[in-house]
Amino acid sequence: MNKNIKVAHNLFVLFAFGLFLTSCVGGQTGRNNSGQYKNGMVVSAHPEASKVGLDILKKGGNAIDAAVAVQFALAVVYPDAGNIGGGGFLAYRSAKGEISTLDFREKAPGNASRDMYLDAAGNAITEKSIYGHLAAGVPGSVDGMVKAHAKYGKLSWAEVVQPALNLAQNGFSITESQAQEFAAMQKSIKKYNPGKSYFIKDKWTKGELWVQKDLAKTLQLIRDNGRDGFYAGEVADLIVAEMKKGGGLISKEDLKNYQAQWRDPLVGNYKDFKIITMPPPSSGGIALLQLLNSVEAYPLKRYGFNSDSTIQLLVEAERRVYADRATHLGDPDFYKVPQKQLIDPKYSVERMANFNWNKATLSSDIKAGEIIAESEETTHFSIVDRQGNAVAVTTTLNGGYGSMVFVNGAGFLLNNEMDDFSVKPGTPNMFGLLGGEANAIQPGKRMLSSMTPTILEKNGDLFMVVGTPGGSTIITSVFQTILNVIEFDMGMQSAVNAKRFHHQWLPEEVVVEKGGVDSLARLKLENKGYKFRERKAIGRVDAILKTKWGYFEGGADPRGDDTKLGW
Repeated sequence: MNKNIKVAHNLFVLFAFGLFLTSCVGGQTGRNNSGQYKNGMVVSAHPEASKVGLDILKKGGNAIDAAVAVQFALAVVYPDAGNIGGGGFLAYRSAKGEISTLDFREKAPGNASRDMYLDAAGNAITEKSIYGHLAAGVPGSVDGMVKAHAKYGKLSWAEVVQPALNLAQNGFSITESQAQEFAAMQKSIKKYNPGKSYFIKDKWTKGELWVQKDLAKTLQLIRDNGRDGFYAGEVADLIVAEMKKGGGLISKEDLKNYQAQWRDPLVGNYKDFKIITMPPPSSGGIALLQLLNSVEAYPLKRYGFNSDSTIQLLVEAERRVYADRATHLGDPDFYKVPQKQLIDPKYSVERMANFNWNKATLSSDIKAGEIIAESEETTHFSIVDRQGNAVAVTTTLNGGYGSMVFVNGAGFLLNNEMDDFSVKPGTPNMFGLLGGEANAIQPGKRMLSSMTPTILEKNGDLFMVVGTPGGSTIITSVFQTILNVIEFDMGMQSAVNAKRFHHQWLPEEVVVEKGGVDSLARLKLENKGYKFRERKAIGRVDAILKTKWGYFEGGADPRGDDTKLGW
């Protein structure tokens, strides 16, 4: 054999053997060199919560087991939004393609009334729906986790709650951003929690251990008694006592009667992709499908990421969709939502018919389409297990730290979700969103939400799990992240990192992350009549992409402490 050929042959053999060894190692660890994982992944808002979820997967739990464990862990380590005193939505897709969605959104107390936040002159007293005891709806998180686990869980209930209990009892090290945020919250927490010591401290330091004994006691009752550990017995007594102390409305009867509800998922298509998302009382799913329907016919890939044409098109789609949101969406158990028409692609095409490339549409000229006959401190996590079961969960207290009220003796914060109702139809909520009669306050009714946990398929296989916090910006953040992957060929982390913008019909402005639009594109759009306002972070997207090689690639938002872990 020629010497050069022999050397080349030997090098090839060594290279092939190296690849073999790499694949063997990859098979054991489930990871390749690009940070992608084969056996499962968890992406959440806090490193401790992500670790809890991954540990459950490694223990043999499935995606739902991990989701329940992460939900409770976030109640300990992420008090600004992770919760047992709030609610949310869950989207699920099994490895075999079964899909379902769970609504564990809060409800208005039985004694709530339409005009409960109006003064004698009929003006909205917005502070009452945002801060304090009267702002709290009946919590749904615990019942939601009980129902999800009962239907799909594999490990025991005690096994999935125990990690959160350990974190509360033994403490965890707070992050730098948490130390700064906790310090900034002292004035508000003291104001709404007279005589309580929760969270109140002169100085918070990165890395210090935070132990929460009362919350640990509550989690122990939930671990041992399931639903009754929260909605009955000692914890229920403490919630009702807190309500009486501060003039809130939640009663024992409200707690006893609360039920999370399985709902039929919303399903739509965008090109070759199947979209599985939340139905009402989330407005997010309908709005997301409307947005995708509105832009599908346009050559976004050719326009390019955040070009003036892309921004103009997306803004005009968002303007029309948010006008519909304000009028046509509410709790389907109380209001007949025209869901079928809203998500019909033909409807979105008609809504875009008056879009003009030469100038901005005035929001005053855009009304809701004619139908025939949330602070931003929500949190989201995405999970995929070894078998390919996928869960997207968005959960919230509404504003950061909810109503600011801790339940004395139980150690957890209550939500301020009552502000997500139309306190007075036509009056903006804390996110500037307008609402109408469909979302007016009624006893036992669920308030409208923007939460948009979503799962995508491609050719019948799992493709993406995605969601975000962000109040009114949730819908547009999910929308743009999906387009970043599908249209602009970004990997999951790049798609999450990318600068975002937002328009919600009213006010008449395009909100953009600092540096998100280059000066030339902005000038072109301003000359057409668009008004821009820069701000800091928009959303905190946590997402998972299944690559064509079958690996899971995470996107953890760098705008927070969000963490992706896989194996």
